[in-house]
Amino acid sequence: VQLQASGGGSVQAGGSLKLSCAASGRAFSSYTMAWFRQAPGKEREFVGAITGSGGRVYYADSVKGRFTISGDNAKNTVYLQMTSLNPEDTAVYYCAATNTGLVYRTRLYYNYWGQGTQVTVSS
Repeated sequence: VQLQASGGGSVQAGGSLKLSCAASGRAFSSYTMAWFRQAPGKEREFVGAITGSGGRVYYADSVKGRFTISGDNAKNTVYLQMTSLNPEDTAVYYCAATNTGLVYRTRLYYNYWGQGTQVTVSS
Protein backbone atom coordinates (compact mmCIF):
# COMPACT_ATOMS: atom_id res chain seq x y z
CA VAL A 1 0.00 0.00 0.00
CA GLN A 2 1.26 3.44 -0.92
CA LEU A 3 -0.20 6.55 0.66
CA GLN A 4 -0.21 10.06 -0.75
CA ALA A 5 -1.27 12.91 1.53
CA SER A 6 -2.26 16.29 0.19
CA GLY A 7 -4.22 19.41 1.03
CA GLY A 8 -1.97 21.13 3.53
CA GLY A 9 -1.41 24.84 3.54
CA SER A 10 -1.44 28.01 5.58
CA VAL A 11 -4.55 29.40 7.23
CA GLN A 12 -5.42 31.89 9.91
CA ALA A 13 -6.71 30.84 13.28
CA GLY A 14 -10.34 29.88 13.07
CA GLY A 15 -10.00 28.69 9.50
CA SER A 16 -10.47 25.30 7.93
CA LEU A 17 -8.52 22.86 5.79
CA LYS A 18 -9.29 19.49 4.31
CA LEU A 19 -6.55 16.93 3.91
CA SER A 20 -6.75 13.92 1.65
CA CYS A 21 -4.91 10.64 1.75
CA ALA A 22 -5.08 8.57 -1.40
CA ALA A 23 -4.12 4.92 -1.13
CA SER A 24 -3.00 2.57 -3.83
CA GLY A 25 -3.19 -1.16 -3.54
CA ARG A 26 -5.84 -3.71 -2.97
CA ALA A 27 -8.03 -4.44 0.01
CA PHE A 28 -8.10 -0.80 1.01
CA SER A 29 -11.49 -1.21 2.62
CA SER A 30 -10.07 -3.66 5.15
CA TYR A 31 -7.38 -1.28 6.39
CA THR A 32 -7.56 1.06 9.32
CA MET A 33 -6.49 4.52 8.20
CA ALA A 34 -5.13 7.05 10.64
CA TRP A 35 -3.90 10.59 10.80
CA PHE A 36 -0.93 11.64 12.90
CA ARG A 37 0.80 14.97 13.21
CA GLN A 38 4.21 16.12 14.29
CA ALA A 39 5.05 19.63 15.37
CA PRO A 40 8.67 20.84 15.47
CA GLY A 41 10.50 19.38 18.45
CA LYS A 42 7.58 17.17 19.45
CA GLU A 43 6.68 13.53 19.15
CA ARG A 44 4.39 12.38 16.39
CA GLU A 45 0.92 12.23 17.89
CA PHE A 46 -2.30 10.49 17.03
CA VAL A 47 -5.02 12.68 15.57
CA GLY A 48 -7.67 10.15 14.63
CA ALA A 49 -8.47 7.00 12.72
CA ILE A 50 -11.22 5.27 10.81
CA THR A 51 -11.70 1.54 10.47
CA GLY A 52 -12.21 0.16 7.01
CA SER A 53 -14.74 -2.47 7.90
CA GLY A 54 -17.26 -0.66 10.00
CA GLY A 55 -16.29 2.91 9.46
CA ARG A 56 -15.86 3.57 13.17
CA VAL A 57 -14.00 6.77 13.87
CA TYR A 58 -11.79 7.70 16.79
CA TYR A 59 -10.25 11.05 17.68
CA ALA A 60 -7.67 12.47 19.99
CA ASP A 61 -9.22 14.63 22.69
CA SER A 62 -7.36 17.66 21.38
CA VAL A 63 -9.22 17.60 18.06
CA LYS A 64 -12.56 16.09 19.02
CA GLY A 65 -15.41 18.28 17.85
CA ARG A 66 -13.19 20.20 15.43
CA PHE A 67 -11.81 17.53 13.11
CA THR A 68 -13.75 14.96 11.11
CA ILE A 69 -12.38 11.87 9.43
CA SER A 70 -14.24 10.25 6.58
CA GLY A 71 -13.47 7.70 3.92
CA ASP A 72 -14.46 6.92 0.37
CA ASN A 73 -13.71 3.29 -0.42
CA ALA A 74 -14.59 3.78 -4.09
CA LYS A 75 -11.81 6.35 -4.35
CA ASN A 76 -9.44 4.66 -1.89
CA THR A 77 -9.23 7.97 -0.11
CA VAL A 78 -9.51 9.13 3.47
CA TYR A 79 -10.16 12.74 4.42
CA LEU A 80 -9.39 14.88 7.43
CA GLN A 81 -11.65 17.90 7.62
CA MET A 82 -10.20 20.40 10.08
CA THR A 83 -12.17 23.34 11.40
CA SER A 84 -11.63 25.97 14.08
CA LEU A 85 -7.92 25.62 13.57
CA ASN A 86 -5.57 27.24 16.06
CA PRO A 87 -1.79 27.74 16.06
CA GLU A 88 -1.35 24.61 18.20
CA ASP A 89 -2.56 22.59 15.22
CA THR A 90 0.49 23.63 13.22
CA ALA A 91 2.36 20.47 12.27
CA VAL A 92 3.22 18.10 9.49
CA TYR A 93 0.25 15.79 9.08
CA TYR A 94 0.77 12.18 8.09
CA CYS A 95 -1.64 9.52 7.04
CA ALA A 96 -0.94 5.94 8.01
CA ALA A 97 -2.46 2.53 7.50
CA THR A 98 -2.52 -0.82 9.17
CA ASN A 99 -3.95 -4.03 7.79
CA THR A 100 -4.96 -5.40 11.19
CA GLY A 101 -8.33 -3.73 11.13
CA LEU A 102 -7.70 -2.37 14.62
CA VAL A 103 -7.16 1.18 15.79
CA TYR A 104 -3.94 2.10 17.53
CA ARG A 105 -3.12 5.46 19.04
CA THR A 106 0.59 4.87 18.70
CA ARG A 107 2.57 5.05 15.50
CA LEU A 108 4.37 1.79 16.13
CA TYR A 109 1.62 -0.43 14.78
CA TYR A 110 1.07 1.29 11.46
CA ASN A 111 2.84 -0.41 8.57
CA TYR A 112 2.37 2.21 5.90
CA TRP A 113 2.94 5.96 5.91
CA GLY A 114 2.38 8.82 3.57
CA GLN A 115 4.96 11.53 3.03
CA GLY A 116 3.31 14.20 5.19
CA THR A 117 1.74 17.53 4.39
CA GLN A 118 2.44 20.79 6.20
CA VAL A 119 -0.35 22.65 7.99
CA THR A 120 0.46 26.09 9.35
CA VAL A 121 -2.02 28.10 11.39
CA SER A 122 -1.22 31.70 12.13
CA SER A 123 -2.74 33.76 14.91
